[in-house]
Amino acid sequence: MTAAPPLSRVTRNPRLGYALVTIGATLFVLNAGVSRVIQAAGVDSMTLTTVRCTGTAMVLVAVISVRRERIRLPRTWRETAVVVGFGITGVALVQYLYFVAIDRLPVGIALLLEFTAPILVALFARVVYREQVRNRMWLGMALSLGGLALVSEVWSGLALDTVGVLAGFGAAVSLACYFLLGEHSLTDESALHVLTKAFIVAAIFWNVIQPVTNLWRTDLAASRPLGGALDSFHAPLWVLLAWLVVLGTVMPFLAELSALRHLSATEVTMIGMVEPVGATMLGWLWFSEAMSIPQLGGVALVLSGILLAQTARIIRHDSDVCALLN
Repeated sequence: MTAAPPLSRVTRNPRLGYALVTIGATLFVLNAGVSRVIQAAGVDSMTLTTVRCTGTAMVLVAVISVRRERIRLPRTWRETAVVVGFGITGVALVQYLYFVAIDRLPVGIALLLEFTAPILVALFARVVYREQVRNRMWLGMALSLGGLALVSEVWSGLALDTVGVLAGFGAAVSLACYFLLGEHSLTDESALHVLTKAFIVAAIFWNVIQPVTNLWRTDLAASRPLGGALDSFHAPLWVLLAWLVVLGTVMPFLAELSALRHLSATEVTMIGMVEPVGATMLGWLWFSEAMSIPQLGGVALVLSGILLAQTARIIRHDSDVCALLN
């Protein structure tokens, strides 16, 4: 097996970046429905997280083996810290903290808290990276967050659980770390190698806490109803888990991480905010969760905010991450 050669030059293609983020968000949205079906079958959220991380790590390692490539190990303590940090905060914790939040809060509020990540990314990029951001980017963020508030109907949540709120904001921090550390990690390695190392770290982390062998207590061959509008359709649990790993994790994560070669972390997170809107629509179509007029207005605001974000790009020079990639 040979080591993958370092990237010599990367050509930015914003259209490709937008397409990759959209594909990733769509697959994540569909995976929300599949995950709900799996949990309804009796698989708890922590075991589900372990299965997701472990299965994804195995698939990614297999892909690299077929390509006859070798994963480059970190050469310094700094590189090791980035890999471990990306794997734990950016991959392992974000999904589990979100599960904790939706267990203790209304789903809409949990979702809104997690998707405050773009604000954290933009603030970090502005303060630490000294990245210039046009004013319309901030207006786009305000519109998107306001739209998310309408879509999530935050006013329906009265008394909020402290642990749930902390978990929601924790998920936001983890999601921001995913994009920021991912952008940093793509300086000389492919998205496939970066993601593989991250999921190996995440798999080790979760198997220490909740071993994947707990899944063997469940009948994987049993056929499960898909629920809601698809309740008349059934699928074996192992098929649903395979979807969770391959189409619900490997493909969307690779798509969004690859998008960081063509867009900034701020742009990727802003466009990725279409995910909660799509999840709301999925709930309406699949699980008969009808949207109210304020929610429809929120969809329009989020889409308007995303459009502003797409037109707020500034052509960067040597200081941009693109220069690092080149």
